[in-house]
Amino acid sequence: MLVRIVKMTFEPSETEAFQKLFDRNRSKIRGFEGNEFLELYRDKNNKNIFFTYSYWKDEEALENYRVSSLFKEVWSETKKMFSARPEAWSVDKVWTSGPVGSSQE
Repeated sequence: MLVRIVKMTFEPSETEAFQKLFDRNRSKIRGFEGNEFLELYRDKNNKNIFFTYSYWKDEEALENYRVSSLFKEVWSETKKMFSARPEAWSVDKVWTSGPVGSSQE
């Protein structure tokens, strides 16, 4: 499994438009072959900074998404709203915590 984290900084006037774009496409992204998990986060102090956090089956699955018409369509709209260059990381999950009191704690 591959974990992908993307940080996006938007023009403050574009945050609502971005959220609408994400809402329209999140089920398509989540349903893309190889995507296993998708979340969107917003910075508590800088309301124009968002992060996507997604799990992919492997690097090939992520790359298939990145060359897909869905990605090209969504990204072409998203990048028009940026106020800073996006940052992205592909990481391996090393450890995760389960609920308090579980054996994973």
